[in-house]
Amino acid sequence: MFRVDRPSNRISRLPQKRFGELALRERDHLQEWLVHQPDALGEEFLILQKEFDGFDETRERLDLLALDKVGNLVVIENKLDDSGRDVTWQALKYTAYVSGLTKAQIIEVHQQYLDRYCGGGSAIQRICEFMEVEELEETVLNPGNGQRMIFIAANFRREVTATVLWLLSRGIRAQCFRVLAFAYEEELFIDLQQIIPPPEVADYMINISSKEVEETAVQGTQKRRHELRLQFWAKALAKLREDGNDSFSNISSSKDHWLSAGSGVRACPWQLIFSKDEARVQLSLARADTAENKWLFDQLLLQRAAIEAVFGAPLEWRRMDDKKQSIVQISRAFDGYDRDTWPQITDWISQHLKQLEAAFREPLTRLGRQVRATDENIE
Repeated sequence: MFRVDRPSNRISRLPQKRFGELALRERDHLQEWLVHQPDALGEEFLILQKEFDGFDETRERLDLLALDKVGNLVVIENKLDDSGRDVTWQALKYTAYVSGLTKAQIIEVHQQYLDRYCGGGSAIQRICEFMEVEELEETVLNPGNGQRMIFIAANFRREVTATVLWLLSRGIRAQCFRVLAFAYEEELFIDLQQIIPPPEVADYMINISSKEVEETAVQGTQKRRHELRLQFWAKALAKLREDGNDSFSNISSSKDHWLSAGSGVRACPWQLIFSKDEARVQLSLARADTAENKWLFDQLLLQRAAIEAVFGAPLEWRRMDDKKQSIVQISRAFDGYDRDTWPQITDWISQHLKQLEAAFREPLTRLGRQVRATDENIE
């Protein structure tokens, strides 16, 4: 930091001081400066409590607990001259502690602060004014995993900055502010600057980390879903073999939500569908030519009454004029991701696949001969 001497048109460096040299302390000085000027941290905060110790079965206390403009709780840790090695661990513990605070508890915490340090007042009114709402019911306080951490120190150890950068990469919003003291004659100046993430790239880093966290979560969900499907299809195929159904005897378990097996007519397979909410057994008319699929569907539809009589129940006939494929299916709602329902689902699939094959075997074979004859004539 420099002082400008306008008469001489020169600048002179202000001497930097350690807070310890100036007999300044975290709790009595830096903390109080932030309590009365929280926007020194670059945005508006409502200080909810200082020296907050409302943790069950522990005497630990965090320096400042604040609220940002979207209702997230903010843990602020002040360390003055040196961050210390354990500051990130402390802040993580405090953030975990406050993550479970309800709206009613937050109001109670702030009311205690107002009664003790501000001569009273209404915590609800103060929070509503800060959040710019008429009624407290209009806002959400401490939503989900939105808790934040702010670290303040003159010097940050490498293990601290590395941890903060890692937290940012995992979508946890953490910031480091460097606070430096400067003296000129009898006056004292402090410089408070955000250094991690740099202000000019903070939004970009937050967006990138959020995207990475989202992608990681999606990949994890997909992996679990793929593993679950592999396990389900293994049980379903075992059930088909047990019941003497040979259509899927050469088909292996899959990570996909469907399995297909030949019906004897090219590109018109039997299909089994397994999803979170239902199971389906269907005949798929999926030949390369849309007109052929619609012709096969229409010819089968003319025999609907006889086919459903053999099947033993109504079927769902889906011509799907906007698509190449046509489908005849039966479905039933299940909680597919509850493993306890799998025996019931596999029984249902095995039974209805057998019925579907019996109902369509004769008409599909006959129509298949006509399609093959057409193919041969074209060739």
